[in-house]
Amino acid sequence: SWWSWTVTVCSATAAAAVTPDSLLNICMDAKHHKTEPGPEGQLYGQCVLWKDNACCTANTSMEAHEDQSYLYNFNWDHCGAMPEKCKRHFIQDTCLYECSPNLGPWIDQVDSSWRKERIRDVPLCKEDCDQWWEDCQDAVTCKVNWHKGWNWTTGTNQCPKGAMCQKFKYMFPTAAALCEQIWSGSYRYTSYHRGSGHCIQMWFDPAQGNPNVAVAQYYARGNAPSTSPLSLLLSLLPLTLLAQL
Repeated sequence: SWWSWTVTVCSATAAAAVTPDSLLNICMDAKHHKTEPGPEGQLYGQCVLWKDNACCTANTSMEAHEDQSYLYNFNWDHCGAMPEKCKRHFIQDTCLYECSPNLGPWIDQVDSSWRKERIRDVPLCKEDCDQWWEDCQDAVTCKVNWHKGWNWTTGTNQCPKGAMCQKFKYMFPTAAALCEQIWSGSYRYTSYHRGSGHCIQMWFDPAQGNPNVAVAQYYARGNAPSTSPLSLLLSLLPLTLLAQL
């Protein structure tokens, strides 16, 4: 009968639905990530925040601090030396990307030679974005989107022909422009503050625990589609009635 058919379809749909918890405590499928998060007692430098539960290895954490590491052969100093106060934000950004097990709600599939997944629209806390821009406004670069368009003929990134080196504050007139454009939409600038539970912190005090665990839970569960049998049944009713005509 159409009723038993509907119930069968509903059950199958509910089983296939992504559960909110499947977005929590996971590592993305990318170049240097572990397959699943776990303790890493020897994490280096700024990546130490994630030592209790990390998607990165100790070796990856060490390379994240190199000016031109083997991780991606990327050179921060492509327009001259990047100031240390600016560089620490890029190191922290790398540590978050490589080590955090709390980015599941923003993982997106990508067809790339070096990774199957990336992050998109991660809501960064206002202070983290603002301070990044503040400390980097006088650093110099030749590109707005650092994900693509470089000259890689030497094996490391160089400015493409005709690209002019300019201060960040001219390339990225606002903190939002910097955070949202530099890694092609990986981050989203928000007005949420650290500790609000609504934004991801690049910086936190590990002695107080990792605040991003609760943030991932908030977005995973808050944005989860309703999969109650009744709502599924109601959504399928028009189809089942049509099938009877």
